[in-house]
Amino acid sequence: MFNRFTSLRSKIRLIFSLILILLTFLFIGSIKYDHLKYDENNEMHERLVTHYLYNYYLVYGTIDEAYLESQNFSLITDKAKIVQIEHYFKEKEKDKYKKYAVDTYKLQRIILINNDRFKLFLQNKNKLKFPLKRIVVFSIVFLLILMLYFWVMKSLKPISTLKNQIKTFSEGNLEIHCASDKKDEIAEVANEFDHAVTMIRELLQSRQLFLRAIMHELKTPIAKGRLVAEMLPDEKNKARMHSIFERLNLLIDEFAKIEKITSKNFKLDVKPYKVSDLTEASIDLLMLENAKEHIDLQVIEDYQAEVDFELFTLVIKNLLDNAIKYAKDKKVLVQINNHKIAIVNKGEKLGEPLENYFKPFHTSKKGLGLGLYIVKSILDIHQKELSYEYEDGKNIFIIS
Repeated sequence: MFNRFTSLRSKIRLIFSLILILLTFLFIGSIKYDHLKYDENNEMHERLVTHYLYNYYLVYGTIDEAYLESQNFSLITDKAKIVQIEHYFKEKEKDKYKKYAVDTYKLQRIILINNDRFKLFLQNKNKLKFPLKRIVVFSIVFLLILMLYFWVMKSLKPISTLKNQIKTFSEGNLEIHCASDKKDEIAEVANEFDHAVTMIRELLQSRQLFLRAIMHELKTPIAKGRLVAEMLPDEKNKARMHSIFERLNLLIDEFAKIEKITSKNFKLDVKPYKVSDLTEASIDLLMLENAKEHIDLQVIEDYQAEVDFELFTLVIKNLLDNAIKYAKDKKVLVQINNHKIAIVNKGEKLGEPLENYFKPFHTSKKGLGLGLYIVKSILDIHQKELSYEYEDGKNIFIIS
């Protein structure tokens, strides 16, 4: 319930709603106050008029009708109406008259004066004036508050646009523009963000150009090396050199994939694959001379996973490569079971929490420290997790 009021728009709506409610209560309260004051003054006025008529009658023996007219009172003379009013007052007072009584009869304020000398029924024609000025003032204030509310909400509209642009930017689209020609604080934020996006876009483009140039330049010596290797007379050395250059060529292709992953400049080609097939393809990527001597693949319960083939095989390949590199006996056990892939080797326990190894260029004695960073990046894209356990001197990495 309280989450509704966490956004800035909700808070503004709440504030303006409270202001309008308070304004409405103030208007209603002022009208009621006017009614109370009018009733008090009217009752006082009626008593003064009655007292004057009584004293005037004692002196002159008649009713001062001119005075009644000046006070907006009238003497009721219609006998039929007087009978009805008398009947009404008797019912109200249980067949007894008071010397002085005031009541409303058929929306008319009737005053009864009853004594030994005379009995009068007067109609008080004074009415509370319609509060036109007050209604106009309150209406103007009400409209001004509404206009102010819509003006404020309109000024916040660029925030929604900026939020959508930031969301688009976070999804990897760098071709966004959110510059504003306005002069408020929101425009300043939008312009600063647009400037930051421009700088990041230029930085990424220069980085991509630099990496692609390096990879392109490396392709030439590798191609020449392969040609030279073909000229070697020894078939064993020829095969070994050929394998080395194939490995280098494969590494450059992997760096190209890494560059795409980190820059989010790619589209996933997700299809269902058997995990055993993915693992075997990953083992082939290692280009080991005797893969079965180093890797023991146990398929207890195979299953299908919807993944991008090239990227996901790169994940398993990097995990296998690290497992062999850091294993004491250079052997790795791969188990496929219960919708999980477990990669196990005998070795020392990780010196830091697993999350620290997800950082790029983590301190490593046997590499650049990019292996688990690449693994984590690809798994995040596939919405899968990597966990780590250490049992009985064995490191266990699990993809689930």
